[in-house]
Amino acid sequence: MVTQSRRRFAIFAWSVLAFNILVIIWGAYVRASFSGDGCGAHWPFCNGVVIPHAAATKTLVEFTHRVMTGLDTPLVIGLLIWAFRVFPRAHNVRRYSVLAMVFLVIEALLGAGLVLFRYVATDASAGRAIYLSAHLTNTMLLLSALTITAWLASTGVERIHFGNVPALVKGSLPVVLVVCITGVIAALGDMLFPAVSLAAGMRQDFSSASSMLLRLRMVHPAIAVLGAAYLLWAAIRTMQSAASSSSSRVAATRVMALMLLQVFVGAFNLALLAPIWMQLIHLLMADALWIAVLLMMLETARVPKAIGVPAMAPATQGL
Repeated sequence: MVTQSRRRFAIFAWSVLAFNILVIIWGAYVRASFSGDGCGAHWPFCNGVVIPHAAATKTLVEFTHRVMTGLDTPLVIGLLIWAFRVFPRAHNVRRYSVLAMVFLVIEALLGAGLVLFRYVATDASAGRAIYLSAHLTNTMLLLSALTITAWLASTGVERIHFGNVPALVKGSLPVVLVVCITGVIAALGDMLFPAVSLAAGMRQDFSSASSMLLRLRMVHPAIAVLGAAYLLWAAIRTMQSAASSSSSRVAATRVMALMLLQVFVGAFNLALLAPIWMQLIHLLMADALWIAVLLMMLETARVPKAIGVPAMAPATQGL
């Protein structure tokens, strides 16, 4: 049952999720604008002071990101405290609000590591690519914990039964994650080694003398196309399943729409040689698609039978 207090909590939880997406987008702008070293090798202070004075543009860009992260911390703490006040001990909202706090702490530490290890600005090391991949993975886990918290509060579901989710749908999240990891490496290559034309960029990608980041850049479009095909398959099977509910079919339709839009955005980004504004739109779409795939999984978890198997009697379908 969703009471008035739980509805207010759900609205707050969705708002915290939206704010975290803004923090992520601005963090990508910090990287793409070469502003990662705007506060020097200092953390948590900026150039050794709490508030920088007469700061350069890149310092303001980096400092703004730190301020946004600082605001995010009390929001997630408030979400955690509110969850424990409103929901009973066995409710999954408590568990996932705790996980959101854990992933936020890890996110902050990983962000500090980027500065302290100097994986910023023009650094083109393999270590930076690996570190950014780990950072992205934790970011997606943070978004997942916040999304599940908000979804549980909105729907009134107390416990998620992931055993009900078909393997085809479960595989969608790791597929999206792999595509996103290759995407962040491709974005790093675009930033460090910009091409003057699409043809010149392809020559860079296939040249044996090019940086490892450039040779990895060409992997992303191929992985993205394969990932899109997998998501399309999973969404269609979800919609066609006799066991699907109306909410799971809506979730699958959302995944298909966002996936097709993301493919278009990705192609446009490639054709335009990845300008910063297009990179940010591409990242926003990736976050939205990740959340949509997770919601499809959550809605499918409410279905008692695997995709392609006739549904149980209605009396057994509730959680």
